[in-house]
Amino acid sequence: MRPEERLPYVASIDRPRLALPAGKKVAVWPVVNVENWLIDNPMPRQVLVAPTGAALQPDLPNWAWHEYGMRVGFWRLIEAFAKRGIRPTLSINGSVCQAYPRVAHAAHEAGWEFMGHGFVQVPTHRVDDQPAMIAKTVDAIRSITGSSCTGWLGPGLTETLETPDHLAAAGLRWIADWVADDLPCRLKTRSGEVLTMPYSVELNDIPVQMIQHHGVSEFAARTLATADRLLAEADSAGPLGGAKIMSFAIHPYITGVPHRIGMLEDLLEALSGREGLVFMQGDEIADWYLSTGSHV
Repeated sequence: MRPEERLPYVASIDRPRLALPAGKKVAVWPVVNVENWLIDNPMPRQVLVAPTGAALQPDLPNWAWHEYGMRVGFWRLIEAFAKRGIRPTLSINGSVCQAYPRVAHAAHEAGWEFMGHGFVQVPTHRVDDQPAMIAKTVDAIRSITGSSCTGWLGPGLTETLETPDHLAAAGLRWIADWVADDLPCRLKTRSGEVLTMPYSVELNDIPVQMIQHHGVSEFAARTLATADRLLAEADSAGPLGGAKIMSFAIHPYITGVPHRIGMLEDLLEALSGREGLVFMQGDEIADWYLSTGSHV
C-alpha cells in the first residue's frame, strides 16, 4: 500500500478532543537512540569529512565519534534521566544487545522501554530480508528484557512500502517513522491496524546540531517552545484543543558530550516544572490512545 492508503488524511481540527489521565494536557515522550555502527560499512553520519572530501573506508574517526557515545556519553544520559525520575524510551539496534551488553542491561535496569531500531544501523532499503531482520532484532531485545518489544523506529526512519506489513506480522503494535501528527493514528497493514507514534525529526539532535549546525541552546529553545504551544492549544476551547504528544530524540554521541549534557539537564528540569506535562513511554501512550476508542 502507498502511504496515503495506509494513513488516510484527517485534519487535526476534525479529530475528537481527547483527555490524558489525571488532567494532564501534554505527554512528553523522550527517546534515546543507541546504535551499532559497523566499521566495515560506510558510517551512518560524519562529523569529520576526509581531507580529500572522498568517503573512505574504514572510516575510523567517525566510527570513534559514535563509540565515544557508547563508552561515555550514554552514561551521562542515564544519570541525567535517573536524577529526575524520568524513564525514556530506548531506540536500540538489536545488535547493541550483543556488542554493548553493558549499555543494554543498564537501560533495562533503569526501567527504560526498548523500541526496535533495526539490527544494525543501516537503511531498511538495504536489508534483503526484512522479516528476518525484524525477528532477529525482537529476539535480541527479548534476550535482555525477557519480553518482546512492541514499538519500532527504522534506522534513519527508513521504510520501504512493505515495511509496515512486515512489522505488524511480527507483532509490533506501534511505529514511530510516520511523523505526521501530534497524536497517534491508526495505520492499515495486511495484519490489521497498528498505531503511528508522534516521533519528531525537528526536536532531534541530529538535524538541529549536526545538519543545521545550530548552537546547543537551539535544541532546548525549540523543545520548550513546542511544549508551551502544545500546552496552550490543549487548554483552548477551539478546534485544536485536547491532549497532545510531544517527542524529542537524542543520541549519546551528540547530546552526551560535555558541552551539551548541561543543556539536556536544564531542559529536563524545565519540562518537569511545567504544570500539565507528563512524561510517558511509548507503550503507555499507545495504551492510553487505544483506551479512548478514537478511530482515527
